[in-house]
Amino acid sequence: MVEHTLVSLSAVVILGIAAQWLGWRLRIPSILLLLVFGILAGPVLGWIDPGELLGPLLYPVVSLAVALILFEGGLSLSVKEFRAIGGVMAWLVSLGSAITWSVGALTAHWILGLDWPLAILLGAVLVVTGPTVIGPMLRVIRPTGRSGAILKWESIVIDPIGAMLAVLVFQVIVESGSKPELVVATTVLKTIAIGAVSGLSGAWILGMCMKRDLIPDYLQSPVAVMFVVGVFTGANLLQSESGLLGVTIMGFVLANQKAVPVQHIVEFKENLRVLLIATVFILLAAHLKPADLEQIGLASFLFFLVLVAVARPAAVFASTLGSGLKLKEKLFLAWMAPRGIVAAAVASIFALRLEELGMAGSEVLVPQTFFVIIGSVALYGLTAPWVARRLGLAKANPQGVLFMGGHHWVRSLAKTLLDEGYPVMLVDNSRHNVAAARMDGIPAFYASIFADNVLDRVEISGIGKLMAMTTNDDVNSLAALHFAPLFGRSQAYQLIPDDEKMLEAHSRHLRGRFLFDKGMTHAALTQWFTDEAVIKKTRLSEEYGFEQLQARYGGKVLPLFLITEDGTLQVFTVEGKLKPQAGQTVISLVQPASGTSEEAAPTEAAEARVSEE
Repeated sequence: MVEHTLVSLSAVVILGIAAQWLGWRLRIPSILLLLVFGILAGPVLGWIDPGELLGPLLYPVVSLAVALILFEGGLSLSVKEFRAIGGVMAWLVSLGSAITWSVGALTAHWILGLDWPLAILLGAVLVVTGPTVIGPMLRVIRPTGRSGAILKWESIVIDPIGAMLAVLVFQVIVESGSKPELVVATTVLKTIAIGAVSGLSGAWILGMCMKRDLIPDYLQSPVAVMFVVGVFTGANLLQSESGLLGVTIMGFVLANQKAVPVQHIVEFKENLRVLLIATVFILLAAHLKPADLEQIGLASFLFFLVLVAVARPAAVFASTLGSGLKLKEKLFLAWMAPRGIVAAAVASIFALRLEELGMAGSEVLVPQTFFVIIGSVALYGLTAPWVARRLGLAKANPQGVLFMGGHHWVRSLAKTLLDEGYPVMLVDNSRHNVAAARMDGIPAFYASIFADNVLDRVEISGIGKLMAMTTNDDVNSLAALHFAPLFGRSQAYQLIPDDEKMLEAHSRHLRGRFLFDKGMTHAALTQWFTDEAVIKKTRLSEEYGFEQLQARYGGKVLPLFLITEDGTLQVFTVEGKLKPQAGQTVISLVQPASGTSEEAAPTEAAEARVSEE
């Protein structure tokens, strides 16, 4: 028995993380794979039985995991961001939710044949979208305009609202003898009041403890988890499902206060979220029974189709009237409503409670919910990037570069890539450098790249790489670390530090990838350009390869970028993994030796010219 339990627990973790990794490798939503793996391991193959594995602990464990995920979502919400999209988001989670709920309930009754109480409950459950699905999609798509921020806020704020609606319907069903309007009013007021008070109290107490140094640094993240669990449980004891609202408010308040830094807590929660999502989705999907799968039929497909083609577009277009959003942004919002972990958890919990009450038809609630989750994740996850590109809101595999720093030779590199057709953006806190870049036709922005709202103000459509190239090595490392979650660690680059001791101190997880070659520090590159180095673009062939290029210039060739035959931009790094091939184009920095054709051509130290062979 012990060995079987150990194997089942191990399978949950292994399958969960494997699904996340495989989703990253195949560039498809990992949650779709999590659900497929869970169904295969549970009702299909019988490897995992969550009910037997965890018994009565299953739903409390799932509930706590959902609370931690929503707390992490609250930490990602910004007041400045809310000012730009607050009106649209408020209408989406109010009027939009009402439309989705109404259409879902009517369709569940007429198409699925559910009794009105169950149909209304299912409509309430399916109001939610969820940050566990929206967040990873937005990181891949990176849409321009306000649509991305609206979707992120909606997915986080709508979860406690959806849970509260489900509680309202459930209580009306259970207390059918009472006046429904009294039940609804009491429940709403208690949920909002208890959730708000518990969330604000938890944030204030934790913030004060950190401000007064009552918690050592190494315990701040675990203590934050303790507070989240305490706030969630305490609020739920006073009012069912008010804990989700409480932890969301707690995360939002902590993220927007200025008294103490919480970035390390955010990073810890992001890592914890990956594990929680992996295990919870595997457990919930594996908890389905073979009989549940038999509930899926043609009616389920029609129900799902109405949610996608009628409910979501109606909710979006009604909620965005007079908002100033462009039509393409509205269309993108109308095509992004995947359901996630909260829908799965809430449906599972209330189905169990209704089953205990002996309500006929309650067994349909979970399989229909999971079918909508799987269908919506598959549909939106596989098509949303394409839709965003067709609408002009995103680009596939963005190849552009965000340059941090505006030194004269950094501007030369940016201009070279811009001339090759790659989007670039230069950010510097020197007005002189920014003005010089703009004079050269380079998109540039005057700001500190660490400013809270810099990415909300800077156009990064088509940007997929960061190159931190300032004179400050610590700033370069911090920038690479700061933007690694946005671009991916493999696409965050920085110059090598001048100090060899500092180089040894820069652990790989605390910096970006070192650019170009060993010894190519900021000072060394400045010297190359001072010595009249030339940026050269060379298309390689079988007869004239990279070795011939090096031989021509006596080895004084520093490869910078490699453009593959399909237009992919690759960056040379200290690791030296790139091997230029025939048909590819190398952009390199060369120092023309005496007697070469470049010798007679005048150049200035402040600007390098670009030549092509």
